[in-house]
This record gives sequence, C-alpha cells and structure tokens, in this order.
Amino acid sequence: MMNSSITPMIVPAVLWTLIAFSVVTWAVLLIKGLQFARNRTENKRFRKAFWEARSLEEGESVAEQRPGTMASIARAGFAVITGSDISPDNRELAQRINRSDRLERSLRQQIQRERRSLEGGLAILASIGSTSPFIGLFGTVWGIMEALVTIGETGEAGLDTVAGPIGHALIATGVGIAVAVPAVLVYNYFTRRLKLNVSLMDDFAHDFYSLAQQNEFHVRSSVDTGHAAHGNPAPRHQPMGA
Repeated sequence: MMNSSITPMIVPAVLWTLIAFSVVTWAVLLIKGLQFARNRTENKRFRKAFWEARSLEEGESVAEQRPGTMASIARAGFAVITGSDISPDNRELAQRINRSDRLERSLRQQIQRERRSLEGGLAILASIGSTSPFIGLFGTVWGIMEALVTIGETGEAGLDTVAGPIGHALIATGVGIAVAVPAVLVYNYFTRRLKLNVSLMDDFAHDFYSLAQQNEFHVRSSVDTGHAAHGNPAPRHQPMGA
C-alpha cells in the first residue's frame, strides 16, 4: 500500500519542480541572449578597429583595449609573437618550439576557452528539455496510482470518482511537455549561435596567423625597423585589412 503521508506531496512536488525548471529556462534565455548580443557587438567593433590598424603594433594596442572573444584570441596570439607567453623559468626550453607552431596552438586553445565560456548553461537547457517530460510523466503515473488505490479502498468506480483524480494527475504530463518544448527550442537556437561564433573565431584566427606569418611573427615589421635605423620616418601603411 502506498504511504499516505507521502502520496499527497508527490504531484505538487513534481509541478513545483517543473515550474522551477521553467524559470531556469527563461533565465538562461535572458542571460545567454545578452551574452551573445554583447559579444556580437564587441567583436564587430573590434574587427573594424583591428583591420583599420596600420601595423601589428597598432593592432596589438587595439586588442589590449577591446573586450570580446576575438580580442582575447588576438591577445593570445600577440603573447606568442612578443614572447610573453613563456615564463622566465621555461624560456630556454620553450624557445626550442617553433614560434609558428606555438602561435597555432595558442590560437586553437584560446578558441576552445572562448567556446567553453559561450556554451556555459546550454547543458542545463539540454537536461531540462530531455528530463521534463519524464518528470511530468512520473507525476501523472503516481497520481493515477493514487486514484486507483483510493478507488480500490472505497469501492466506488463511478466516472465522477475516476475522472477527477486522473484528470488532475494528467496535468503533470502537460506541464512537463510545456516546460520541455521551450527548453529544447532555446537550446537549439543557442547551439546554432555557438557554432556560428566558433566559425567566425576560426576565420579570424586563420587571418591573424596569416598576418603574423607575413610579418615573420614579429610585432614590428622589418620595413619599419629599416626606416627607423636610417632615421627616416616609416611610410604610411594601408590598413591591415586592405
């Protein structure tokens, strides 16, 4: 026989759990929406300022002053180019690693770090979307069991006796589905946005690597150094993105 002290608490507990899941879903939607929107704006402003820079030095200054995922990738790349990514204790050993290989690895690692930051909270949405229908179904099954036990104890099997408790129990399944659908939709939306952001970060990392390769993995180009050595002003550069 079912525990009479626990049984009346099961269905309400299931409903409150589902309501809490719904609140979490909409909170994640708001937080992640603001995060992706802010990151999009920051990256757009950074790309414009970075590719208008006339040298890698100026590009480094832009990266240091700007927020956003792409600025973080650029800072990681400049750390390799300037050698600041190597601690003094490991400098002799790390210098044996080709700088281009270090740069490629550093850019890849930074992309993964930024990806983990952007996908934070999506696992919660996936869990809510996949478990809510089953939690609601559990509440329904328990409610039906309670109704059947009551019918067996009282001996009354009329429609008015059966329909009320079972109809009340079915509410849990409906609420579970209502909670799961938005969670799945929000998860799919932000997963698509995440893939788009990772693709853009990959494109920027490839462009940054090519730019560093053209400058022989040095912040100051040989042209500027030669002009400075002869006391002549450096020629006016076109923007790096030109």
